Amino acid sequence: MRFIIYYFFKVFVKTGLFFYSKKIKVSGKNNIPKEGAVLFTSNHPNGLIDPLIIATHIKRKTHFLVQAGVFKNKSVANFFDLLGMMPIYRIRDGIKQLSKNEEIFNKCQKLLKNNKTLLIFPEGSHDRKRTIRPLSKGFTRIIFGTLNNYPDTKIFIVPVGITYQNSSKYPSKVAVNFGEPILSNDFYNKDNLNNSIKILKEKISTQLENLIVHIRDDEYYASTLEKLNKAQVDFTEVKKVNNILKIQEFPNKKQFSKNHKNPLFYLVILNSLLPYLLWKKLSKKVNEIEFIDTFRFGINMILFPLFYIFQTSIIYLLFNKKIALSYFIFSFLLVLLFTKTSVNKTESSI
Repeated sequence: MRFIIYYFFKVFVKTGLFFYSKKIKVSGKNNIPKEGAVLFTSNHPNGLIDPLIIATHIKRKTHFLVQAGVFKNKSVANFFDLLGMMPIYRIRDGIKQLSKNEEIFNKCQKLLKNNKTLLIFPEGSHDRKRTIRPLSKGFTRIIFGTLNNYPDTKIFIVPVGITYQNSSKYPSKVAVNFGEPILSNDFYNKDNLNNSIKILKEKISTQLENLIVHIRDDEYYASTLEKLNKAQVDFTEVKKVNNILKIQEFPNKKQFSKNHKNPLFYLVILNSLLPYLLWKKLSKKVNEIEFIDTFRFGINMILFPLFYIFQTSIIYLLFNKKIALSYFIFSFLLVLLFTKTSVNKTESSI
């Protein structure tokens, strides 16, 4: 039953992402082992929507670690558990809470021992900066702990790079790149664990830097990003942009077109006024910009369809079934057309 519910919501979320994103470009899926234990390690620029995008483009059921803060509500926690999410505690959650990670790590080890898949974000937190930050060693604790307790287990690590054209804007283009699998067993030396951790982290970081648009986080970061933004590059063309960074030959500045709203925007708002106003009110309570997309997507995926169903019911009562069904289909096609035809622009604040 849990299996059926999981895949039902997976299809539901993937459909929602199709309506929400202008384009999701996925490459390297052939790098994902079809069997055995797999640990996906990804950068983390955009809150809870990152694991949703990645997990819905992996055929196998994927468990993943997310910030413990979203598990505060018991009903929500039970639902997330059903979807394969597990809480990871940080110092900001309270020092006493950190002891709970031991149980979570043990659960992760058992998942890998049973040849399941696990998605983690080894940078330790989300950040919109276009760079790969230093990796924490928490994920190596899971890997090497599994190999120590279950030495016959083979664990493949697949780095995942996720890049947004504009992570805080709707709709946005997204690129998801799966890297080459790394057999973690080749790096495990229990007699020199610190060196094993260092080498493995470097191996994964190197791949991640090629799987996203990676701008070195130094004194030139801001000026480099500004040059790319002024050239209005497509950040989802990861290889192309990284080559620009490598040779340091930036495209000419492009004149920004006037920011005219897509005419379809007004039709969508007119047809979705109540959920839109509710989102505008709730968005003021989102303290971290990395969670803007997460909350907006959640509202779009739930409240908008419910509102369309409500309006369809009224039209059915006032007119007939044929007109009501036509309106219902029109509402979703209108949103889809707006999403796929809107112009994406770069944003200098990223």
